[in-house]
Amino acid sequence: MRPYAKIFREASDGDQSQYALEWTLDHFFKPFGSDKAPFKLIIVHAKVQVSTAVGLAGPGAAEILPIVEADLKKILSTAAHVTEKAKEFCASKSVTDVVVEVVEGDARNVPCDAVERRHASILIVGSHGYGAIKRAVLGSVSDYCAHHAHSTVMIVKKPKTKH
Repeated sequence: MRPYAKIFREASDGDQSQYALEWTLDHFFKPFGSDKAPFKLIIVHAKVQVSTAVGLAGPGAAEILPIVEADLKKILSTAAHVTEKAKEFCASKSVTDVVVEVVEGDARNVPCDAVERRHASILIVGSHGYGAIKRAVLGSVSDYCAHHAHSTVMIVKKPKTKH
């Protein structure tokens, strides 16, 4: 069995995720001839956890249900868009042996759990490039993974553009 290279796609369809995927393909697959690489690429997309509306009754429930349904459709649509875009990008780089998973859960825990479940040798995540204060306030998926994943973690940071 080949070792696994794994990249985590964030729920947002952000530039940092796209850059991390491109970097992974260019450095782990392109030098070997794409599908002949000694790695298996698994892309994991964390879908926002949906709170269950079981037992939602009482005054105002009829007004809330259409909002909940609209949010559910948006979440499913985003997950489908992100995973399709990732598959198309991999195909454009001649990497076709790709597994794409959509997992419901917290964006910090999903990649760490996937590493354990798939016995991945490396986890590659993108970085927003936040400073210490913003990272402390907003939290950081890459920082969390670096401390909790049971594998090597590579954080790919998109270079800043010069103005």
